[in-house]
Amino acid sequence: MTKTVDDAAPSGRALGTLADLVADGEVVILSGAGLSTESGIPDYRGETGRTRRAEPMTYQTFVSSAPARRRYWARSHLGWRHIARAAPNAGHRAVAELQARGLLAGIITQNVDGLHQAAGAREVIELHGSLDRVACLSCRRRSPRQDLHRRLTAANPGWHAVAAEINPDGDAVLTDEQVETFRVVDCHRCGGLLKPDVIFFGENVPRPRVEECFSLTERAGMLLVLGSSLTVMSGYRFVRHAAERGIPVAIVNRGPTRGDSDAVVTLDAPLGAALTALLRELDAQ
Repeated sequence: MTKTVDDAAPSGRALGTLADLVADGEVVILSGAGLSTESGIPDYRGETGRTRRAEPMTYQTFVSSAPARRRYWARSHLGWRHIARAAPNAGHRAVAELQARGLLAGIITQNVDGLHQAAGAREVIELHGSLDRVACLSCRRRSPRQDLHRRLTAANPGWHAVAAEINPDGDAVLTDEQVETFRVVDCHRCGGLLKPDVIFFGENVPRPRVEECFSLTERAGMLLVLGSSLTVMSGYRFVRHAAERGIPVAIVNRGPTRGDSDAVVTLDAPLGAALTALLRELDAQ
């Protein structure tokens, strides 16, 4: 039976059950956007996402429409500044600490913000890629996002816009008038289309990456989901994979998730507070 607590500073039996599972080690983390909301990055479906109607770019639209690419890059150029300034929060630092204590077998993140690594975590599998890299769709060359940021800044002297809000993927909300004069640059090596090295909606995660995550899940002592509603199959499939093999699943998230029925314990609480409390519980054992 799933045990749940809903408390700003979780404690009690559910937290103790989670700590006992984590203390056994070989934990695989599966993190989602809810882990980064305390760093100022909103999510699509959680507490911050419910107030917005996000319309993320699809891969098909991006590759087929020059106006759509101009709109995307104008909005992303401005939004990237927000993502690049974001700092790890207590939840990211707690995950890095669990890894430093030798309790983790691996980290899979659905996030594209790089905050796990910024907190000190190592060998993170970025399921959906990372915004700090750019890929050419022709020559496949990858380059740092900061290089593109400098090129776009140089190509748009005097361009200035103020975002109404920032979406989870670093996409700033701008008006059509704000983006119509923005100039896009192409790959400086081959002239091909540039795309952030992330998985857009309508695009498949590379099969080798998916297989690596399945393999990691199969070897796990437990799967710990952090800040994901598991609405999309991209992450939920690993929960199902673990549950079908009798691997314990635990979930820490704000609000219910698609995987709650697969979990042996859930915590409905802010991620930073919950993971900080988890570390204290482990220290007390």
